Amino acid sequence: MTLKDKVLFISGASRGIGLAIALRAARDGALITIAAKTATFNPKLPGTIYTAAEEIERAGGKALPLICDIRDEKAVQSAIQKTVDHFGGIDIVVNNASAISLTNTQDTTLKKYNLMHEINSRGTWLVTKYAIPHLLESAKKNRNPHILSMSPPLSMQAKWFSNHVAYTMSKYGMSMCILGWAEEFRGKVAANALWPLTGIETAALKMLDITAVSHARKPEIMADAAYLILTKPVEFTGNFLIDELILRENGQTEFDHYAVTPGNKKFFRDFYIEDNIFDRVEQLKKDTTSKL
Repeated sequence: MTLKDKVLFISGASRGIGLAIALRAARDGALITIAAKTATFNPKLPGTIYTAAEEIERAGGKALPLICDIRDEKAVQSAIQKTVDHFGGIDIVVNNASAISLTNTQDTTLKKYNLMHEINSRGTWLVTKYAIPHLLESAKKNRNPHILSMSPPLSMQAKWFSNHVAYTMSKYGMSMCILGWAEEFRGKVAANALWPLTGIETAALKMLDITAVSHARKPEIMADAAYLILTKPVEFTGNFLIDELILRENGQTEFDHYAVTPGNKKFFRDFYIEDNIFDRVEQLKKDTTSKL
């Protein structure tokens, strides 16, 4: 199964993980809506919906760049309808747009709290809500519709909340949507979540801690994992997946090319990664080595 001629609606696809997913799909000849806010050049945030569209076209896909603030209901409705009018439907929704503030309760302003919840949990819900009729139509045509959100496994450990409760609530809200949609649309539309094992080189990471980038991986690892998920049948649903883990479980053994710093093998673990997940990855590494 490939993504050739599949219609993807990706929020926050002007850069980073969203763009990487779009470019991987474009290599198959996918039709991609880039729904994001950045329309003009910003030296602090490289990439616009138009530069992303050019990259997608060069990679072999078709692109529809749309200015869309997913906090705005009318803007979301308009972007969904324009996608349907332009490409004839929607087969896949990738909820990638996100806001982050790793601040404790006293240091989190109401403005920041609202921003994270309006983009992360509310925005994910809103985009998917208006895409659902088209995803169900895709299901009727046996086009293998999917919802994929960039959100973490639902682990109710206090350590994941204590340092940045507002951010965790907003990201878990995205994951709770996946939990619900997987059952609500079971057998019709797949709904899964994807999260990185390690830090990923994104604009957000560079703003949070530029020194951490050298110990991060490129967004392409998330794109390859997303591609694997989106090409699975709709019966593959309700999963909270980790990029390296799902790639290893599906036979990939080479990961060095994802390192931001060539040759680096010491990556920092991302938030929300429990020890059992990390241990499973390490065991798969050992199993691969033993077979060589």
